[in-house]
Amino acid sequence: MAHDFQAERPPGRTGPCARWPAEQGETIRQIVERAGDKWSVLVIGTLENGPLRYTDLQRSIPGISQRMLTHTLRQLHRDGLVTRTAYPEVPPRVEYALTGLGATLLDAVTALIDWAGTHHDEITHNRAHYDNALS
Repeated sequence: MAHDFQAERPPGRTGPCARWPAEQGETIRQIVERAGDKWSVLVIGTLENGPLRYTDLQRSIPGISQRMLTHTLRQLHRDGLVTRTAYPEVPPRVEYALTGLGATLLDAVTALIDWAGTHHDEITHNRAHYDNALS
């Protein structure tokens, strides 16, 4: 059964967060911040096709440092978006995969990445035009 959030919107509140109770605002902001972080978006998108080892993840995400990948994976694991599986082998093998909850973000993440790729040239042009106007 669909929930009608529009009917519950408090008077005077607007924007996307107005559909949710005010006491949930801080947690919602934190979740959006995590899910919308550039490294989280890229990690989630990279795990779309299945589990990957740490080094394969790092190779697949240009520009991410070891420290930032470790931090991002820990946060995604904490939020229940990614699993971490350590195998008792020598050398040790650790794989990361999306959880069911993490997979629910794939449509939004891939849409955002595709949008950025589609509009890359236009935005690059606009940035150059803006920067030149300031000079």
